Amino acid sequence: MDIVAHGISTAAAVVAFRRRSQRRIRLPWAVFFGVFPDLVPFMIPACLRIWWRLSGASQTLLPTANGPHFDWAWDVYNCTHSLLVFAVFFLVLWLVMRRPVVETLGWLLHILLDSFTHRGMFAIQVLWPASSVRLDGIPWERGWFLAVTYAVLITVCFLLWRSRGSSRDRLGSPRGA
Repeated sequence: MDIVAHGISTAAAVVAFRRRSQRRIRLPWAVFFGVFPDLVPFMIPACLRIWWRLSGASQTLLPTANGPHFDWAWDVYNCTHSLLVFAVFFLVLWLVMRRPVVETLGWLLHILLDSFTHRGMFAIQVLWPASSVRLDGIPWERGWFLAVTYAVLITVCFLLWRSRGSSRDRLGSPRGA
């Protein structure tokens, strides 16, 4: 999935979960963790390329034959899309905070969605670094699949909006809090 779809799907999951559980979950943090696995490996190279273009160090935003290709970004991509890395992060954060930080489950949702929606060079290694086995799913960028994904997300968001409860629920606080 693309980063916008990850943000929307995480937000929808949080709203639905909050309504069912009456548990306080901070939506902005959950959405941050929902897009985090893609932000980390791609944001640094993108920012550097933009800076180089604006400063005149490069004439293009695309990699050139003699310019940096940021090969390390693929290692970071594998790291941020690994269930093992997520599990370690989640458990360490739980120990430090002395409670499970449920907002980080947006990261888990991201990994699970990507395991079914990535193929080829973006196929994820869910057990990295223990295994390099890649899961090949349906490429999210296929036109029909992208259309279905956004149609489902729009429908879910509409249904959540339509079924909203009290004004406190619309503002993002759980009912009765």
